[in-house]
Amino acid sequence: QVQLIESGGGLVQPGGSLRLSCTASVSLFSFNAMAWYRQAPGKERELVARRPRWGTTIYADSVKGRFTALRDNAKNTFDLQMNSLKPEDTATYYCRVEGDAPSWGQGTQVTVSS
Repeated sequence: QVQLIESGGGLVQPGGSLRLSCTASVSLFSFNAMAWYRQAPGKERELVARRPRWGTTIYADSVKGRFTALRDNAKNTFDLQMNSLKPEDTATYYCRVEGDAPSWGQGTQVTVSS
């Protein structure tokens, strides 16, 4: 079973930056796609960014121009660089991989507050 370990969450002021990291227990080439989702209290889980094995990354309209998904095949990591953070970005962020063994990470909390 694929294991995904997320890190990098925390508390940040509005306008600040955070970088989330998702480390996979197997090669990233095992996956058809990798993605970041988030879920705020009382809301449904929503897609933030999705990068297929081949093709371009898609982003939610709410994060376009502020978030960037980065893939490092050598380290088996899929990061989410988040800039110009807003209070509405507060949520638990989850890494997900798609393929023969779809898997979710355990989630990491991001809180944007002054």
